[in-house]
Amino acid sequence: MAKCRGCGPGYKSPLDAMKGPREEIVYVPCIYRNTNIEKPDYLATVDVDPKSANYCKVIHRLPMPNLKDELHHSGWNSCSSCFGDPSKTRNRLILPSLISSRIYVVDVGTDPRAPRLHKVVEPSELFWKCGLANPHTSHCLGSGQIMISTMGDPYGNGNGGFVLLDGETFEVIGNWELPGEAAPFGYDFWYQPRHNVMISTEWGAPKVLANGFNPNDVKAGHYGQSIHVWDWTTHKRLQSLDLGVAGAIPLEVRFLHNPDAAEGFVGCALNGTVFRFYKTQKGDWATEKVIGVPSKKVEGWILPEMPSLITDILISLDDRFLYFSNWLHGDIRQYDITDTRNPRLVGQVFLGGSILNDGLVKVTEDQELDGQPSPCIIKGKRVPGSPQMLQLSLDGKRLYSTTSLYSAWDKQFYPDLIKEGSVMTQIDVDTVKGGLRVNPDFLVDFGREPDGPALAHEVRYPGGDCTSDIWI
Repeated sequence: MAKCRGCGPGYKSPLDAMKGPREEIVYVPCIYRNTNIEKPDYLATVDVDPKSANYCKVIHRLPMPNLKDELHHSGWNSCSSCFGDPSKTRNRLILPSLISSRIYVVDVGTDPRAPRLHKVVEPSELFWKCGLANPHTSHCLGSGQIMISTMGDPYGNGNGGFVLLDGETFEVIGNWELPGEAAPFGYDFWYQPRHNVMISTEWGAPKVLANGFNPNDVKAGHYGQSIHVWDWTTHKRLQSLDLGVAGAIPLEVRFLHNPDAAEGFVGCALNGTVFRFYKTQKGDWATEKVIGVPSKKVEGWILPEMPSLITDILISLDDRFLYFSNWLHGDIRQYDITDTRNPRLVGQVFLGGSILNDGLVKVTEDQELDGQPSPCIIKGKRVPGSPQMLQLSLDGKRLYSTTSLYSAWDKQFYPDLIKEGSVMTQIDVDTVKGGLRVNPDFLVDFGREPDGPALAHEVRYPGGDCTSDIWI
């Protein structure tokens, strides 16, 4: 950030971003909904500087003014899409609430180590001005506006629309999509202006996922299995690409960081697959499955087969490696994507999960492992739950992970998380040959928070990162 001072936020290119300073603090939303603790969710500031006396400690907590918001993902008021504009500053963190539909705007510019609340956008603004609810992903736009995807309407039905906020006042402007163009379901999105395109994904109808997961809701059509292609200039929905049963519940979507690239990947949770999407020679868009994690036949679980449940993916800034987490199986994987059509597994670590060798689940047939993995113990603490949200350092050498997916699903699949709270871990990355190794000296234990065990979700750096910055 120092070398870009005065020329606008962020970095000129993804490769320039890789040369940025090492992360010293990170922001992590912490959730109390569904934990039986009647306290508001809060934004934790965590010290990740190994030279600091507060290394691996929460150094500040900003509680929200309401209960049961379900803070989830966050974004910026401006990022590298505004590089070169000296009037823009990356000083506000946009923090939507998945369940309450509030949007909190947090001042991280005045004192980055002690954020303060700047503004609250109430749910009624989204309901009345946009007919939308359940905001999820926030991205800044090159125009200075902020765009937030939504998952529902005010009644809890699926609705894949987009809210626009003014980048200065944070007032709700209205819908980004044209009338009648919203997708059946919404979740994540990523845009690539040089190809005049945006891709969005689908989770499910908020009214069915609010209190847990029921496989019958998938059969009833309450969860999505398509990605949507939008014209970035006209805001029209051009294509809806059905990924089929193999691509059910497509969650995180990532274009390659190179703004000239016309391809990317989407992680599909339900059946543990990753699809590549790409622009064809005709100029439209298509998909192909490039990774499949086999389900395991099990005893002692709710179903006879356990999918891996891919819940987060990201791509290194040099577009060389793809990472994803298998929230049920308990591992994080690293793939070399030099050949994007044929990703090659080069790293894997287990940090928990549902198939541990001292647990209640017995694996009876496994296409990948010879035995069930052992529990992961770091600094004397057994990691509860399973790796979920991921964030990579700018230089690609450190991968951070937290263990909470979504409080209702945490409570259903990992009840120990509710009792013990989640943790944040760090994995060392071999960026030359590929390879992952758990850092035995890094652990942030959110089970020891002052108000009781909390569920820690997404990790965000003050200077931007590979899941929030888009280059135009």
